[in-house]
Amino acid sequence: MYWAEFLTIAIAHLFAVASPGPDFAVVIRQSVRGGTRSGVWTSLGVGCAILLHVSYCLLGVALLLSQSPELFNVMKILAAGYLFYLGVQSIRASHLKSAAEEKAPLEPALSAARSFSLGFLTNGLNPKATFFFLALFTVVIDPTTPTTIKVMYGLYLAAATFLWFALLSLILGIPRVRVLIVRMGVWLERAMGAILIFVSLQIALNGV
Repeated sequence: MYWAEFLTIAIAHLFAVASPGPDFAVVIRQSVRGGTRSGVWTSLGVGCAILLHVSYCLLGVALLLSQSPELFNVMKILAAGYLFYLGVQSIRASHLKSAAEEKAPLEPALSAARSFSLGFLTNGLNPKATFFFLALFTVVIDPTTPTTIKVMYGLYLAAATFLWFALLSLILGIPRVRVLIVRMGVWLERAMGAILIFVSLQIALNGV
């Protein structure tokens, strides 16, 4: 009975999760710098943040945010500031790399907690994600759809997000692939940093 609705949600989510954005940039950066383990934990953080978005959509908080410019602006500033910080840190790291580090570029994996929190905050603070899920739960999903079904949708979205980025982490975390990518060294760090800074400025100056 709800298959058509689910298919619409799945397709919309596929396009959203596959498009380059802060989640994509952070997972790539962590996978290349820390390996598959770091990338997978970061991916898990991103996936769990999806459950945060789904939860407040079910509670009606997303609608409140969309109707309160003050609350939304606070969230937007927090998100932009956090992404800008990550971008600056990435660019700074590229300048601090020594010749010795370039000869042995692979870094030890970050702790699971740090990787998880990085992914969770990156997605959880993203106002574009807020409006994406608001659109799903107010436009795509019928108001008469039972809450149980909506929860199942949310679990699918979280799992699908995690699996997508975890697969990306597995590919990028392969030693040979990491070495090949890390040979670009400082330019990879600068590119990821530039993407994060660009997204942060876009959020801060242009909204969503």
